[in-house]
Amino acid sequence: MNLDFTREEREFQQSIRSWMRENVQDDIKRSSALGEMLAKEQQQKWERLLGKQGWLALTWPKQYGGPGWTATQRYIFDLERAMAGAPPTSPFGVSMVGPVLYNFGFQEQKDRWLPGIVSGETLWCQGYSEPNAGSDLASLKTRAERKDDHYLVNGQKIWTTQAHWSDMMFCLVRTDPTVKQQNGISFLLIDMKTPGIEVRPIYSIDGHHHLNEVYFTDVRVPLENLVGQEGMGWTIAKFLLTHERTTIAGVADSKREIERLKQMLKDTKQGNGSVEESPGFLDKSQARLRIAELEIELMALEYTNFRTVAATDEGRPLGPESSGLKIKGTELQQKVSQAMVELGGMMSLTWDNPETIGSDIFNRATRRYNFLRACTIYGGSNEIQKNVLAKMLLGL
Repeated sequence: MNLDFTREEREFQQSIRSWMRENVQDDIKRSSALGEMLAKEQQQKWERLLGKQGWLALTWPKQYGGPGWTATQRYIFDLERAMAGAPPTSPFGVSMVGPVLYNFGFQEQKDRWLPGIVSGETLWCQGYSEPNAGSDLASLKTRAERKDDHYLVNGQKIWTTQAHWSDMMFCLVRTDPTVKQQNGISFLLIDMKTPGIEVRPIYSIDGHHHLNEVYFTDVRVPLENLVGQEGMGWTIAKFLLTHERTTIAGVADSKREIERLKQMLKDTKQGNGSVEESPGFLDKSQARLRIAELEIELMALEYTNFRTVAATDEGRPLGPESSGLKIKGTELQQKVSQAMVELGGMMSLTWDNPETIGSDIFNRATRRYNFLRACTIYGGSNEIQKNVLAKMLLGL
């Protein structure tokens, strides 16, 4: 593995940087800089733009619409995307159900669903967690009973991100309650417009609505929407979660936030006045030390992430590395958000102010800090991931 870019890779990086400079819209940059959550229209417009370029499904094989890039090129793209102030893409289609479909789906399913994902036209959500089945996902209760040419689905999902935006859900359901828990689970694709589906909002601690409860009452799902065979859901779920955990690490976006902190220290003026004159701001020597500690952790994570992604290019499957990336990546996100709050002092306490106080970088920092308390929980809690590592690496 070599992180010194070749001449061709540097040229590739410059071309991506130029494209981002010309195509990332000002409203998206502004929302990103101020820590605002994008509206559905903004997010989908951005993803459709990437889809037109063939850059939305970065990790997909070329035969299914991926760009055919190397691990280094994907790394460069994600870094330049973050540095340009563009949002990450929603992972549910391109990073989760897409790879499931081209690995486990029938040809008819690939033909039907993959084009909408790779173009950014179809929005997906994930129906995994339930009120009593989160980290212990195998205990899920949502039932799918086979009835002639369809399944009849009844049950409830919770913490379903973007369900209120989505066209489709990929959903774990119990098709056989008589066998071992893991063996009775299947993987269904459910149209969110189907009668019997009710989506209720959950407002998280940051005040945003991105989470939901989803209720199913006699929801009819065609048999052809079953991916793989009945009882394969657990195998597919483990495959999908491995991909999810590598995206949750958020290396490029953490790098951007740390770079913004470094730039803030260099600038004499930010927003409405001098950073050092802003109320509650810690002195520069303390800030430099704090940022240096974060950057050291980032460099270690960056190398680990790149090494893991490069291994997949060589045909090696993702293993316990994805759990390690999830742990360290989410812990770093929390540390960066905490540093934003503590370094910003009173500047970081703004919640919904249309105007920033002091530096833009600290605007809504407390709001983001609150939201990121959850990042060590979703995608499989870090405590569970440590158990995975203990079992797979240490044999405990």
